[in-house]
Formats: sequence, C-alpha cells, structure tokens
Amino acid sequence: MYLWRRLASQKWWNDSEKELRAIAGNELAIIERPGRKQLQLEVASSSRTELQSLATQFRGQVEKLPADWQKRFSRKQKTKPLRIGQRLTVVRSRKNRLSTKELIIPTGAAFGTGEHETTAMSLRLLEKLTRNWKPGWSIVDLGTGSGILALAAKRFEATRVIGIDSDPTAISTAKENARANKVHDVNFRVGDVRRCKLGKSRLRGTSYRGQVDVVTANLFSDLLIEILPKLKAARWLILSGVLREQERDVTRALKRNKIDILQLHRRGKWVAILAVIR
Repeated sequence: MYLWRRLASQKWWNDSEKELRAIAGNELAIIERPGRKQLQLEVASSSRTELQSLATQFRGQVEKLPADWQKRFSRKQKTKPLRIGQRLTVVRSRKNRLSTKELIIPTGAAFGTGEHETTAMSLRLLEKLTRNWKPGWSIVDLGTGSGILALAAKRFEATRVIGIDSDPTAISTAKENARANKVHDVNFRVGDVRRCKLGKSRLRGTSYRGQVDVVTANLFSDLLIEILPKLKAARWLILSGVLREQERDVTRALKRNKIDILQLHRRGKWVAILAVIR
C-alpha cells in the first residue's frame, strides 16, 4: 500500500480542489489540525504509479506504507468516545459487552469514524431529528463510507436502512462494522449515487418499497447539487461535506428545488444542513 501526501494552503486548495477531487474522488482525505493553517491532503492506493502521477501533477510525496500500517495507525489514535445526544456513543473498541447505545467504529481505511466535522454534525442532526420518532422509519445513506450513519440509524430504531457507496472497500468495511456491532438487516451495496433512483414506490436495486423518510448524504458539494432533484422523493435530508465557501451554492440549489432549510450548522470550515421537502 502507498500513500500520497502534501501540505496545502487554503488558497492552493481553493484553486486546485475541483481538479484534485475529479482525479482522486472518494480516496481523497482532507486533514485539518488545530492551530495549523495548512491542510494535509492524502490519498492511499495499492498502485504506486497512480500516486506518482498525482505527485507529478500536484507535487507532494509518495511513500510506501508498512505491511501493518493499519494497526500502527490505530495505535496512534488516542480519541475520546464521541457522544451523540443521550442515545449513542461512538467508540473505537470495546473489551466488555457491547451496549445497545454504543457503536464500535475502528479507525481504519474507510471513511467516517465520527471524528470528522461532517460526520459528527450529521450524526447529531440525525439523532435530534428522530429522537421522538416511533420505530419503523426508513433511511438511505448516500456515500455511506464506514456505514456509521446507517448503523446509527439502526440504533435509533430505523427498520429499513440502505447504505450506498461507489467504493467496494468502503462497503466491505461497512459490512464488517455491522457484524462487529451485531447490527442486522442493513442493505449495504456498491452503487453510483448519480444513478440511484429514489422513488416513492421502489428503490431500485433493493427489495425496499415505500417512501424514504430520511436521506443522509455526505458528499462533495457539486455532487450534492447535481442529485438534489432525485432526493426530493424523501421527506427529510441531512446534507454534509459542504465547505463554507460552497455554502451559498448549495443553499441556492436547495431553494431552486423547493427544499426548505430547517437547520444549518457550521463547524470549522464545514457545513451540515437539515432540510425538509415541501
């Protein structure tokens, strides 16, 4: 396994983001560290040639990771449990019996451990939205990554849960996380969110029928804007992955599609939105 890494100023990121995202897609990790102005950008791949091409175009360094890099990385992570309201705590591991109010999401290769601002804000919006709901509601999680939002929905008593991601590694990891948490009946599958059709009568590619109550989407802003018309088949939307400088474009797109913003949360450079379909 190989890793491309470079430090970038905010100006460089603003100028290069679209081009870099187009090449790296969901493999791109953006790391912000407290007290530091520069972003750390990383892409992991089994192909050194691909990363070397990335370094040629965007500079940065390519390094070979040790065979046990995931274990070493996990040992370095000293993170506190993430508490989501009164109903959920996200932990990295559990030696004792797992509580139904906990989720184990190990630090690893898949996206969405709960530490990133976009994931944490989405989890809190989902918990607050469904706090007084009766069991039996439905959710589709687009760009599911580690599956953390889909698995949290099961903890919040959703009965029909679907997680979609274009990365087979992410889906494989999401399924592993479901087994580790003894969560059943989550439909994780590989798919292109642009081609998913959320209809009131049927979600194609699954056995689910009926209107979707909630769609969560932690995606790039351009992609969110592109698929907004399809998301109107749901009742509630939780959208994240939006940078502050992209906030205006996303809110304008929501208004064009007659989707009302109920809450807009900002944390660091990121924005998360709770919206309702008129």
